Amino acid sequence: MTSNLVKTWTAARDRLKAAKVDSPVIDARLLVEAACAVSRLDIITDPYREVTQSQQAVLDGYLERRERREPVSRILGRKAFWKIMVGVTPHVLSPRPESEVIVDMVLRAFPEGMAFDVLDLGIGSGAILLAILAERPAARGVGVDVSEDALATARENAANLDLDGRIALLRGDWTAGLSDGSFDVVVSNPPYIESHVIDTLDPEVREHDPRLALDGGPDGLSAYRTLAGEVLRVLKPGGPFFLEIGASQKESVEAMMKEAGAEGVETLRDLSDRDRVVTGYKKPLGS
Repeated sequence: MTSNLVKTWTAARDRLKAAKVDSPVIDARLLVEAACAVSRLDIITDPYREVTQSQQAVLDGYLERRERREPVSRILGRKAFWKIMVGVTPHVLSPRPESEVIVDMVLRAFPEGMAFDVLDLGIGSGAILLAILAERPAARGVGVDVSEDALATARENAANLDLDGRIALLRGDWTAGLSDGSFDVVVSNPPYIESHVIDTLDPEVREHDPRLALDGGPDGLSAYRTLAGEVLRVLKPGGPFFLEIGASQKESVEAMMKEAGAEGVETLRDLSDRDRVVTGYKKPLGS
């Protein structure tokens, strides 16, 4: 019995709804697109295109994995972020749209055509830094991560986006070995979940995101204690920083950055109106 794109998408959506999967409509569409080698436009403009038995078999395999709460990004091995597509492996966080706040603010701070150097601490897949470099052709970036496997993922993503000529990837412990006053802007999405909370998270996170990228210590703030002074050390005078935080960490991280000497410290909210990014800047020379 043959089916077509619209019937297949509808059935996939209903199947994911029955499994109580979040965002079943979008997830079903993405999986149908991948299994049937079609685009969203194809589903809209050619809804009665036949779906072959082999395509249906691939889709069924995808749906079974999603019903077990494996994220779509893990099933397909890729995730859209900002205006780029990045590969996702078991060694990196699946990029979240909430982190796009950092990209947006850096692009606002550094106009197109301006040359600047970006440092991304805990680069993971490279999504944040690569999204910035893709939009700012005069910019250069350095990404640091303690995981060689994460760096391999970022390296492959940079090559696939033809950005490997403007990025250096270093294995290290945060800013260790980096020179004072080297960067125009510093960004980071460090681990910030309290250790004891991780096992209570949705299975998409606790079973598929690397614990190394999630675990922020007993109170979730371990990374920020290191980053507070070090971020300012490696920034050029007047340079801004953007640090992603958990929803309840605004006051703690702001206090750390102020204590370290940061100016203009405030917290930006994401599109869900949640506290998401602590920002500020290093005191300019002569001020």
